[in-house]
Amino acid sequence: MSVFDNGQLNGYLKKRHSVSKLVVHLVFTTKYRRKLFTGIMIEQLREAFESACAKLECELIEMDGEQDHVHLLIAYPPKLSVSVMVNNLKSISSRMLRLQNTHLTRQSKSSALWSRSYFACTAGGATIETLKAYVESQTTPD
Repeated sequence: MSVFDNGQLNGYLKKRHSVSKLVVHLVFTTKYRRKLFTGIMIEQLREAFESACAKLECELIEMDGEQDHVHLLIAYPPKLSVSVMVNNLKSISSRMLRLQNTHLTRQSKSSALWSRSYFACTAGGATIETLKAYVESQTTPD
C-alpha cells in the first residue's frame, strides 16, 4: 500500500516535510432549513465555493445541493483546520449569493444565509478495516 506509483505522487499533496491527502465531506443547511435555493443558485454557490477554495488552497472535488442544503467534498492542506475552512466557505458563499440574488435579504430578519451548524466527516480512499489490517500487518523489528 504505497502512495507512490512509478515514482509519482498520485492525488497526494506533497510539501517540504509532509505528504497528505485530507478530504472532508461537508453539509451546510440554510438558516431554519428554509427552502431558498434554485438550480441557478446552486450553480452560483458552486462558483462561490470554488473561489473560496482557491483562496484557501483547497480543491472542491464535488458539490451539489437541494433547496435547503448543500454537500461539498473538499481536499484541503494539513495547515487548514476544518472549522476555519467552514467559516470561510460559508461567509464567502453567503456574500456572493446575496450580491447575485437581492431578494434573499428579505427572506429573514437576520442576514444569515447558513445555519451556524454543519456536518463534517473525513472521506478517505480506504475503509477503516483496510487501514487497521495494514497497520496490524507491519512487522515489529527484533
